[in-house]
Amino acid sequence: MTAAFKIINSFDAYLKVIHEEFPRTNGNRLYYRGQGKRAEEGFDLKPSVARYPQLKKLSLPQREYKEAEVLETFSNHLLTYVQHRPQTAWEELAIAQHHGLPTRFMDWTTNPLVALYFATRQTEKDNDGARVDSAVYVLISNPKRYADLRRGQAAQVKPAGDAATESATAPEDDAYADFGAEDTTPVESIDDNMAVADSVELSADVGPVELPTPFKISENIIYDPPHVSPRIRAQDGVLLACWNPMQSLDERDYLEIVIQQTAHESIRRRLDQYGVFDKQLFPDLDGIAKWLKYRAFEINGTM
Repeated sequence: MTAAFKIINSFDAYLKVIHEEFPRTNGNRLYYRGQGKRAEEGFDLKPSVARYPQLKKLSLPQREYKEAEVLETFSNHLLTYVQHRPQTAWEELAIAQHHGLPTRFMDWTTNPLVALYFATRQTEKDNDGARVDSAVYVLISNPKRYADLRRGQAAQVKPAGDAATESATAPEDDAYADFGAEDTTPVESIDDNMAVADSVELSADVGPVELPTPFKISENIIYDPPHVSPRIRAQDGVLLACWNPMQSLDERDYLEIVIQQTAHESIRRRLDQYGVFDKQLFPDLDGIAKWLKYRAFEINGTM
């Protein structure tokens, strides 16, 4: 069970935690993810492709091949629906993620208020119908950024084959020390059956030679997707490419801020006042409809 880093019961308490507990130290960027249900309630921090248990029966190369095959099929249809032709598999996978295809990407944001919106916009219930607390997760492991890798401003990712035989190398910087988190849990190695070298081999000849495709990385990488959606820009969205997508994020990689369900309604009202709500975060007709639904029917407010 993950111990809560902070438990808050108001909008102001959340802002206080963000400003006092998560200063931007050592130039490290912080990323936030809001969830209507907490990880310990069964909503693990893992990408959508991990929600399919049958994939766990495949070896690592077999899963990589399946992901690449699905993306290739998706990409074959892209030109019919988009004006901009994606230049890399990273862009293609970001578009697929945006349109609901299960991928190894996880949605995060650089804006803590956007994360709070996703944590509180709809209060979830447990199996007994009781309202449950939500959470905002703060990523503190400081993963490399795709943009820095392309510009040569970060140490390059290990060769793709290493992922099948050894665990990812921990970052040299101690990202946990700044937050008082103890680094005591050993890094789990990949299951032995995943280390079998199958005959399937994927091409990494996308983008710069030294930069693998999303399916051949050996550590988690932050990706800022271009040309995908106005929603991503409005939400300050980034994607976390998970090198081992079938496993949840290690508890050492994040800290949790629990949002008590009794505060959800007041937080929603404050977020609306600050312009961090449906029509701003979803700049399309869906966002307008969600905002009108909130104003006219959920709180019986003014338009």
